[in-house]
Order: sequence, then C-alpha cells, then structure tokens
Amino acid sequence: MLVKWIRCGVVDRAGFERGQRKWAGLRGEPGFRGQGGGWSRAQPGVAHLFAFWDSRAAYDAFMDGSHDRLAGSQAASYENLGVLLFEHVLDVRVGFLARFSDADLLRVAHSRVRPERGEHFTQMQQKVWNPAMAGSPGLLRGVFAQGSESDFLVLSMWDSANERGKYRPASVARLAERVELDTDVISVAGDLVDIVQAWTV
Repeated sequence: MLVKWIRCGVVDRAGFERGQRKWAGLRGEPGFRGQGGGWSRAQPGVAHLFAFWDSRAAYDAFMDGSHDRLAGSQAASYENLGVLLFEHVLDVRVGFLARFSDADLLRVAHSRVRPERGEHFTQMQQKVWNPAMAGSPGLLRGVFAQGSESDFLVLSMWDSANERGKYRPASVARLAERVELDTDVISVAGDLVDIVQAWTV
C-alpha cells in the first residue's frame, strides 16, 4: 500500500474547503483506498491530508490522468505544498483500513533515520513502540511506512482528543533509551491533526 502525505499552508480557507469537496471524484479511481485529513493543532492555517493507494502503479496512473482536473480549482487557495510518499511496512494495533469516519484525531510522526539504522528502527517499532501504542485507550489503528532515503512515517488514528491525551507510554524516556532512538534517528517532526469529516473520501 502506498501512503501519500500532503501538507498545505492554506491562504484562502473558504476556497480550500470548497476545493476539498471536489476530491470526492477520487471514488472509483482504480486502486484508490481512501483519503482524509484536517487542520493542524500546532500550526494555524496548515492542513494535512493522507491518501492511500493499492500500489505505486495505481497512484502514478491517477497522477497521469485525473489528478490535474480534480486539483485545478483548489490551487490558488494554498501555498508551500509539500508531498511525501511512503510504502506500508507495518500496521499499528490492527489491520489498517483507510477509514476516517470513526476517528477525531490523527497523530503524525515523521522520522529521518540514519541509513544504516533503518532495519533496527523498524524492528524497534514492531517489538517495542507498537505494543506500547496498542495498549493505549482510544487508539483505533495506524500505519508505519517507509519513504525514500530512510524517511519513516507513523500515522495513528484516535477516537477522540481526550483519549489521545491519555497516551503516555510507560516511561517514554526509558523506552526511547531501550530502542536506541538517539542512535537511530537524525530528526523527528510531528503534529496533531483535527479531522474534518467533510474532507473524507
């Protein structure tokens, strides 16, 4: 599964919201699984969107075909568009579904990992972080995915902001030391995203 992460600095909120509804045209595209997102809590005016495709080939066919028609009317409403692509590696908690209707909040963590530490970083996600997250009340599901040049994405879906607030893996510092996080990672950036259900496709 291919995961597409889109980050937009929105300059015309009303225009962006109108344009977002046109992405309903994604339904029926071969290989499309779902799309959703919302507004950043930490950065006013920043929107995050996540789209899921069966494969890179299906995504590339869409980009060569219908993409520009769907995107055209929205272009003037944002600036500083960033797009990153990742390939699914692991599910977090349960079998991942590209469904947003039962979630209120997304947590996104983007790690740049030292190339020689990618395998270890993945093993620690599977053996340590995934079980810690899976025991957290309110976590619905998530995905761990790898991009180019040892970039990794952890996207988790939560049923409420209240429940996300309870997420405190027992002694985060101890877990980070156990998984040798400082040795694996060059940088980590993250955000909390309030889901806008009207954007869900």
